[in-house]
Amino acid sequence: MEADRKSNKRLGSLEKKGTEGKRKRLVNDLLNESLLQESFIKEIGDVYKIGKSYNKGDESVEILVEPFHCCVIQNFIKDDEFLDQLKSDVLSLNFHEKSNDLYKFQQSDDLKSSDLPTIEKLRDVLYCDFLCWLQRVTGLDLSNTMDISCAKYNYTDTLLCHDDELEGRRIAFIFYLVPPWEEQDGGTLDLFSVDVDGHPNEIKRVLTPKWNTLIFFEVTPISFHQVSEVLSKDKCRLSISGWFYGESVPRPVSKPDQKRIAEPPLQRQDDILLEWINPMYLSPEIVNSIQEQLEENSEIQLDEFLIEEKYNDILKELESPSLCWKRKGPANKRCYETLADDSAIPSNLSSLIDLMRSLPMFKLLTKLTGLKLAELESEDEKQDSTTPSSSSELDNSEVKPCCSFELRHWSHGSYTLVHDTDPGLHEFALDAMLFFACDGWDSSAGGFTTYVASGEDEELLTVCPTSNCLALVYRDKETVRFVKHVNVSCKDMLLKSDNDAEISKGFYDLSMVYYE
Repeated sequence: MEADRKSNKRLGSLEKKGTEGKRKRLVNDLLNESLLQESFIKEIGDVYKIGKSYNKGDESVEILVEPFHCCVIQNFIKDDEFLDQLKSDVLSLNFHEKSNDLYKFQQSDDLKSSDLPTIEKLRDVLYCDFLCWLQRVTGLDLSNTMDISCAKYNYTDTLLCHDDELEGRRIAFIFYLVPPWEEQDGGTLDLFSVDVDGHPNEIKRVLTPKWNTLIFFEVTPISFHQVSEVLSKDKCRLSISGWFYGESVPRPVSKPDQKRIAEPPLQRQDDILLEWINPMYLSPEIVNSIQEQLEENSEIQLDEFLIEEKYNDILKELESPSLCWKRKGPANKRCYETLADDSAIPSNLSSLIDLMRSLPMFKLLTKLTGLKLAELESEDEKQDSTTPSSSSELDNSEVKPCCSFELRHWSHGSYTLVHDTDPGLHEFALDAMLFFACDGWDSSAGGFTTYVASGEDEELLTVCPTSNCLALVYRDKETVRFVKHVNVSCKDMLLKSDNDAEISKGFYDLSMVYYE
């Protein structure tokens, strides 16, 4: 739904007050009279309750049952002059920029407190007759509270896949005050089907915003939906939205995501570092300086980390058409590409992955960070000929250092979301992200990694993708991260290949997570 992200604090409630008779007379002045006809209410209610679809053009009402119960009501308000004034009044409100992992748009203050006459009348329309109409049509017992606010979506704004779950939310609604709108303008309300595990699977219905149209749907464990990114540069997707409350639908217990496999370091000779890594990062003085900075700030970015020749070799292999990428979901948690399981990894790329997983790299990261990722030899041990070689096994402590990795491709529409079933939550870890093919990347296109305190929106740190840069971030048990949605403006950043063919400039990263 088109309001703030899940939170224990609602935007506000409207309590029932005043006489029903007065409200009845007021509402009947605005609501489309055909909706209030007894024969129509009975007809549409019978269809809704047995789970059948409905589309009767003369009443301009459509009921969808796939992928979940949803109703589209056109010509909701009968007074055109009222609607024009309502739009003008709504646009005069104070709007606040809202941006986190899930969304980017502008939201008004809670409309419960607005004393503008048009908004007061619309509240009455929704809260009196429409609430009664909803209860009769759906058969649901709705309470005497309602949340309501206004949202503006402009170019690149979006609200990613979610299900609206919050205790008590029972019916979500959106009322559109948009100019003439086409599907190619973006900003559609997309409804997702679910797979056998109850995860959003694919978009089954695309509903294009339309002036004076109200859409409502039941909030259930399968009501996954999104507001697609607005692609029009000169149209504003204006809507009034909120929820009616009732008894929550029981939800299945969420299963945690499968955690990336973390493995102990690979046994390699120390000289592997000399083959790949910029010599400056092997200098004792530089290493000590990096450790001091990381201990103070918990993060550092090491530019030109790989030897230039090696970086260019990797870049060529990453942009090879022979690599096979697959989309990784589900959409309520993530959307980006990883290498397909059956994709053959080219030699240089395979060697880089081995380098990042090797014992010499664990040792280097131990020196750079001060974390105990490997046992380091003392000067005396280095001079003792009986000392095991540099590629010896780690000590036999109960928990040994390990790491996981993932090679990722980020392009238009990619993102990750913070979610409660993330297996990486409540763990201390060192994140290492090595970026490729992002020269000139503009952070306004998204794609940056943001760290926040668990349960809060305040940003602690943002890492922007930079070519051949290794970003190191040490996070604690109360810190989570997400990659901001990559918006359509990334397509303005184009590269010219040798044959002058234009390609979108998506980028890549090798994401490593190290554990002590």
